[in-house]
Amino acid sequence: MKALVLAGGRGTRLRPLTHTSAKQLVPVANRPVLFYGLEAIRDAGITEVGVIIGDTGREVREAVGDGSAFGLSITYIPQEAPLGLAHCVLIAREFLGDDPFVMYLGDNFLVGGIRDLVDAFRDAGHDAQLLLTKVAEPQFYGVAELGPSGEILSLEEKPARPRGDLAIVGVYTFSPAIHEAVRAIRPSARGELEITDAVTWLIANGFRVHSHLVSGYWRDTGRLQDMLECNRIVLEGVEPRIRGTVDGSSEVSGRVVIETGASVRGSVIRGPAVIGAGARISGSYIGPYTSIGERCVLEDAEVEYAIVCEESTVRGVSRLTYSLIGRNVEVVRAQGVPNALQLMVGDHSRVQVRA
Repeated sequence: MKALVLAGGRGTRLRPLTHTSAKQLVPVANRPVLFYGLEAIRDAGITEVGVIIGDTGREVREAVGDGSAFGLSITYIPQEAPLGLAHCVLIAREFLGDDPFVMYLGDNFLVGGIRDLVDAFRDAGHDAQLLLTKVAEPQFYGVAELGPSGEILSLEEKPARPRGDLAIVGVYTFSPAIHEAVRAIRPSARGELEITDAVTWLIANGFRVHSHLVSGYWRDTGRLQDMLECNRIVLEGVEPRIRGTVDGSSEVSGRVVIETGASVRGSVIRGPAVIGAGARISGSYIGPYTSIGERCVLEDAEVEYAIVCEESTVRGVSRLTYSLIGRNVEVVRAQGVPNALQLMVGDHSRVQVRA
């Protein structure tokens, strides 16, 4: 069995970060979201992986390499434009051959892995199996209607009046029958080949399409609140370790990871939290559910429930929370008068200020 991982797309909901960086490489607990998916695939016993890449392909290649670090063999498949999930299957035909495969959206975060899904698919011999989960607002998702034995009767994309509360998670398993389906469908109104249309074609033509319910935690990490929630979930499970240096005037409590080369001086760190290698923390407070990236600098700052990506600086900021700070960013207190905010903010940004 093979895997097809989708690491293209434009990540519009995480702009401006995704203007210059792949959304699949935004870190959760200082590790790219994509890495968690690759490890889940490996743990399910799959080693041959095709990775669909787009405009940020070079960055993905640099981060993942040939896959050997994950115990995988990676083949990169360029996609000229984000033309739909079914289009990804279409252009991966040569790599996939006639093997069954898992299709995994690289910005999805799934606690508990996919071994159960893969094993159930292998044992049952279905032509397609979709991972589903219950959601509070199904009108914002693709929704599946099930028969009495868990077979999928129909799919509807973002229905105004959902027939149920089971949403499609971004992990699918397919037999080679899907190749006929993606060739048979036409682009949707938004100009994309939709995987839901391909699955609907399978259902209409008598192929066996079944469901598998998520047993663990799942999130699509396309929004700030989802990234921060995934960060919280992972940090809840970290094992404390201190490989950097902490001076005698600092206080470190709870599940805290301080990586090699990091230094903490005159600061308070309350876990769960992760401090990346080479980071410098001085005169600062790091609160729970915070990830500080490699080589960051925090001076006279308070940060809590936040992700600060590598090589960024936060200085003289009394309170920073519910935030995602990108790479090589400076957040500093202005000096002198007037006592005013000074901002240089990119397109599609959001700044919330309490007067």
